[in-house]
Amino acid sequence: MQFNEIVERLKQGQSSVVDFKITSNPVILSAASLEKAKENDISFLDNNSQLNLRDLIKTSKASALLLPANDNYIVEMANEISVDWIILKEPKIAFAETLEFLYPPEIEREGIHKSAVIGENVKIALGVSIGANVYIGDNTEIGAETTVHAGAVIYKNVSIGAKNLIHANSVIHSGSTLGDECVINANAVIGGEGFGFVPTSSGWKKMPQVGIVILKNKVEVGSGSTIDRPSVGETIIGEDTKIDNLVQIGHGVTTGKGCAMAAQVGIAGGAQIGNAVILAGQVGVSNKIKIGDGVIASSKTGIVSNVEAGTVVSGFPAIPNKLWLRCSANFKKLPEIAKAIRQLDRRNSR
Repeated sequence: MQFNEIVERLKQGQSSVVDFKITSNPVILSAASLEKAKENDISFLDNNSQLNLRDLIKTSKASALLLPANDNYIVEMANEISVDWIILKEPKIAFAETLEFLYPPEIEREGIHKSAVIGENVKIALGVSIGANVYIGDNTEIGAETTVHAGAVIYKNVSIGAKNLIHANSVIHSGSTLGDECVINANAVIGGEGFGFVPTSSGWKKMPQVGIVILKNKVEVGSGSTIDRPSVGETIIGEDTKIDNLVQIGHGVTTGKGCAMAAQVGIAGGAQIGNAVILAGQVGVSNKIKIGDGVIASSKTGIVSNVEAGTVVSGFPAIPNKLWLRCSANFKKLPEIAKAIRQLDRRNSR
């Protein structure tokens, strides 16, 4: 792809082109980081990048660069280098869009592989691709242009919308509903049994899990993640929510729109999570907790009580992030502080 084609496409995108320079109009074949870029590569520098990365644009071997508009140092430097460039308000978004141009998704061949097992009364819309050794249970519906990769298991009475991408060996249990444009990555499990047991005098009594899981439009679920169904009712994942690998979402959880959960997040049953909530890696959420819109929890935070909308929390138990930073700055001083307190106690006891 010629560089000028990328410029024209980005003008139509979400990254807001501010300025550009086309000198040699190179052919762009691939993308790479500034450190590893070579001829015919395109690279980018994000807003607020560290100084050592900013200086790399002088020596990078990339044929073209995507640069931030809010950095005067970068804008001035851009005029001094011979590389073709584009200055944008959102260079990271531009890089994502450019990757889409350069690496279009592989289109699976339409149709059903001869080794797939399809149940009775299954409705398969136009443009669907079903790979080898897929199992689809009775009374399931699969929407147009959905791809189901090899080895996936879809139980009976499942409803899958249009343009979904279901990767190898993932499992979607009975009664689950997927909206449009969802992505289920390899080995994810949607609608598995919630963890429900009642203690009795003779041992644990299993609570039947007869509820369902609903994924709204554009939900993405990472490899090895699990979203459990409840004993009754629904587990609901809101539209445009993105779930990383190895995330556990318990029975009866509800999330709002546009949430993001990084790897190894664990959410206990019945938690209610608002819109645009961000849970960083290894965050834990207790059962039946309410988390308001726009909350951000930093890595390893343990949320054991309700969190008000717009709050940034850290630590275990979760406290406001600024307070946590002050506390953590003093952790290494605790032995000295404890020693000083003991000395004061001895003086006061004389």
